[in-house]
Amino acid sequence: MAHTYDRPDAVALDELEQLLRHVGEELAAWRRRTLKAEAELAEARAHGGVVAGPELKEVRQRVGELERENQALRSRIDAAKERLRTLGARLSFLEQQSGGTAA
Repeated sequence: MAHTYDRPDAVALDELEQLLRHVGEELAAWRRRTLKAEAELAEARAHGGVVAGPELKEVRQRVGELERENQALRSRIDAAKERLRTLGARLSFLEQQSGGTAA
């Protein structure tokens, strides 16, 4: 009967991998939104930096939405960082418990 070895840190590594993938996706989405906002700003500057009439109201609403979204993303990133610290601590503990042989 063959016995397979299960790494003690496998679950924590899987969680860490999933979390890193999620953070990467969040970062990519944030980057897309940033590039879009920069393009909108460049367009406004091309028109003399002036946004007139109803466009001004739309721009102000968009800025408010982006600021709220930015704050929400910062909160999510802070939560992800905390989870990363927790997983890192768990990995260190598991490595210590296994005698440092888990790579």
